Amino acid sequence: MTTATLPYRVTPARVLRSEWHKFWTLRSTWITLVVTSALTVAMGAGLGAAYDGSGEGGMDTVMFVLLGTQFATINLGVLGILATAGEYSTGQIRATMTAVPRRLPVLWSKAAVLTAVALPLTLATNLLTFPLAQSFLAGTDLSACFGDPGVLRALAGNAAGLTLLAVLALGIGALLRSVPVAIGAFIGLVMILPEILAMLPYAFVDDAVRYFPGKALEALTTAQPLPGAASPGAALLAMFLWTAALLTTAAVALRRKDV
Repeated sequence: MTTATLPYRVTPARVLRSEWHKFWTLRSTWITLVVTSALTVAMGAGLGAAYDGSGEGGMDTVMFVLLGTQFATINLGVLGILATAGEYSTGQIRATMTAVPRRLPVLWSKAAVLTAVALPLTLATNLLTFPLAQSFLAGTDLSACFGDPGVLRALAGNAAGLTLLAVLALGIGALLRSVPVAIGAFIGLVMILPEILAMLPYAFVDDAVRYFPGKALEALTTAQPLPGAASPGAALLAMFLWTAALLTTAAVALRRKDV
């Protein structure tokens, strides 16, 4: 029997199309994406305009220009959590899993849709923010251009890191199934836990903390490597492994638990 004679047959392409439709029909999606991009651009331009060139040196220009991505970390993380835990809060997950009883294609499709949206959005925002901020930084110690060593790599690395954080948050949402609990866990993992661990007087803890998601994102966002930070390649690999681990854990829980 062919697919043509089974118009309601569940296929990966149809699941993906369904998740794409759900993602874009939510008002929160549009608001979050617009606000994320606007805040990053506005903060980059504002910092560039306010900078008087009196820095003591050593500040990375890409990191300075993209300080607004601190908002993007939270916004995209919340968006990822809403994509999964949000369905549990509304009860829509029952209809979703009834339509796709194998369950896992839903998780993979949600992750694919979020990646397909977050990566080009953050990259385009970075490529807009950087030259806009640099128009104010010309003649200062933070003046730079796309052709300078490490600049394009840092802009792209930041976009890749933010995308992985968004998908990581999606995995947390699927695992915890509660929007407020998942948001708390995401913020704790990315922003709070590394700072707490860094206060411990153990060298091996310091070595481990540099590979936590938030610290790895910082390493990816610098044109010149930071002292004591992970290399860009190692930071990207660490973020990928964090994301893969959480998605895998969420997948196991999805298969074993009732909705």
